[in-house]
Amino acid sequence: MARVFKEYRYYTKEEIEYRANNILRRMHRRGSQFAPSWPFDASLVADFLDLGVVWDYIPPDEYGHIAARILPLQQQIEINEAILDKPQGFQESTLAHEIGHWVLHVNQEVAEGSAEASEEDLFVCRGKTNLPQLESIEWQAQYFASCLLMPRHVLEEKSQERDLTRWRHLYEIREELGVSISNLVNRLQDLKWIIIPQGTRQIYPGEAVVNGEMRLFG
Repeated sequence: MARVFKEYRYYTKEEIEYRANNILRRMHRRGSQFAPSWPFDASLVADFLDLGVVWDYIPPDEYGHIAARILPLQQQIEINEAILDKPQGFQESTLAHEIGHWVLHVNQEVAEGSAEASEEDLFVCRGKTNLPQLESIEWQAQYFASCLLMPRHVLEEKSQERDLTRWRHLYEIREELGVSISNLVNRLQDLKWIIIPQGTRQIYPGEAVVNGEMRLFG
């Protein structure tokens, strides 16, 4: 019998980014109803993928706080209403993270063809874990979220006529993208566009800039 959740596999960053971009391209081809725009509304992606999104109270379990969970057999994402007081960028990231699990870790043919759900058929998302495989799965979903909310070509567009080594300009981009500043900074550092030494707020040009792969000041 096929499993709802796929066997663990390693995804490269390139594979994850391709899958996120592929969804954005498909949404754009569908027409104005789903055409992506920024600030980005992750619920539009859920609608495009026929995923329901509900906000509800999710009590903590023995392992701690639960930010969200995905119920594959119901094709539904459940977000803990306790995060409603969090910034909008955090909420968008949480939803995009769950969409990442659906795309990367759920056997969608099995989920869509099953009529009944059980307690085991859900994916609970939480913070840090001590299980390397689960930690990797969570990282994959979060990297997918970053690629979905902050595509490379959109970041290039928003960086025009801006200096990415100035915090004021980063906060301006943050507002235009509708993300959190920490997610934006992590994405830019991952792309090697900037470097911020740990424990400081000083921003330096990243490897991609030094090597001439992109222009820092637009």
